[in-house]
Amino acid sequence: MKKEKRIKKDERILRKFIEVYCKQNHLKKGVEEYKDGYCKECYELLQYSLERLYNCPLEKKPQCKHCKIHCYKPQMRQKIKEVMKFSGMYFLKRGRLDWIFHYFF
Repeated sequence: MKKEKRIKKDERILRKFIEVYCKQNHLKKGVEEYKDGYCKECYELLQYSLERLYNCPLEKKPQCKHCKIHCYKPQMRQKIKEVMKFSGMYFLKRGRLDWIFHYFF
């Protein structure tokens, strides 16, 4: 897969997974929307993740959990793992296997 196509795919997945996490865990619980449908914390996580995605030095980028170069700060890495786990389960429970397939393939 070409790098630009992979980046677009990964960006779409990041945006959707963080959006679901934010809506279910923050916005529904009264946290104020900051920008583009995200609370401030989730918007900052999204921007941080996109920056890492665009600046990945590896030609064939592996999934971050399998990468030998961890470019995320430990606390941000933990947060994105939490988001991916929550959103993955959210999509599975609602029969949205298409998003899960996009994530793995």
